[in-house]
Amino acid sequence: MLCQVSHADDRSIRYPFSGLLLAEEGRVTILVFGSDIIPIDSEVGMPGKRSGTIEVGISSCLLGQKVRFDGGHKQDRYIKDILGAYFRFVPVCPELEVGMGVPREAVRLTGLPESPAMIGIKSGRDWTDNMNQYARKRVSQSDLAGLYGYILKKDSPSCGMERVKVYEKSKMPVRSGRGLFAAALIDRFPLLPIEEEGRLNDPSIRENFIERVFAYHRLRNLFERPHKRGDVVIFHSAHKLTLMAHSQKHYQVLGKMVAAIKDLRPAQFRDEYQTFFMEALKIPATVKKNVNVLQHILGYFREKLSAPERESVGEMIEDYRLGVVPLIVPITIMRHYVKLLDISYIADQIYLNPHPKELMLRNHA
Repeated sequence: MLCQVSHADDRSIRYPFSGLLLAEEGRVTILVFGSDIIPIDSEVGMPGKRSGTIEVGISSCLLGQKVRFDGGHKQDRYIKDILGAYFRFVPVCPELEVGMGVPREAVRLTGLPESPAMIGIKSGRDWTDNMNQYARKRVSQSDLAGLYGYILKKDSPSCGMERVKVYEKSKMPVRSGRGLFAAALIDRFPLLPIEEEGRLNDPSIRENFIERVFAYHRLRNLFERPHKRGDVVIFHSAHKLTLMAHSQKHYQVLGKMVAAIKDLRPAQFRDEYQTFFMEALKIPATVKKNVNVLQHILGYFREKLSAPERESVGEMIEDYRLGVVPLIVPITIMRHYVKLLDISYIADQIYLNPHPKELMLRNHA
């Protein structure tokens, strides 16, 4: 029998073993092996509950709050409606909280990109000291200390994370600045996953950010609660394939660190492990690195498959490498065989279930 992957644009791919893949609205959603029906987006895993307990900071205007200089907002429906089912947002509007009011005079950054001033466009009023003092104090407050991520408003002179316009006298503005509040936030929380709403429109950046938020939540839950060395080993073991998909270098460094855990003071180990762990996840997972991980997983049960099954799985991995099918296709096949053959080590890997299935972050080719 053949396994067929069907897409909404009528493309169809067949693989020589029992099964059928169907699609809905351009996203592959169901895999059928004989009588077994497997949801292809069933990324259940640890983070699949709609708990809303993961706190994420956000620029208030992105939630629809009318706090912008003109009394308007910049509501983002994906952030508010989709991500809002999993995150509890902590809204912050620096320009409102610093005392500018609504509506207010628009401000912009001027001077040197590395140390810009915040100036009123019409009046020329200098808000630089007020905003910098406010920002340093605000990022030290308790409601931001417990965050697991932050979504900033792009292009904002207070919240823009990158490429904010900086104006110099008699020159065209350059897009090389960073908002004053964003700068204080990043300086205060170097490990915190931070992104702009505009960049989240890129599927790869969106997946990376959301993966890091859930990972940071697990990481802090490990170290902020009473734990033993064995708990660290279990945590690290569950994230091995995830680390491989992001950075072989960090994977090796963290492995050596865990192996030598007895030789380091607990606080030193915690700080260094957290730093290298979050640095690793910030490095994008690429198709090449994902293919390497998929081949690694296949190695655990390759000899238990029939020749046609090995060929079919290999073809799916190759089609993912070529961009014909999304990552969720080979991932679903892997999960099926891992469960069927009871490969417990792989079944426990976060890589197979890094974020809630409903977000469908791996369903894009």
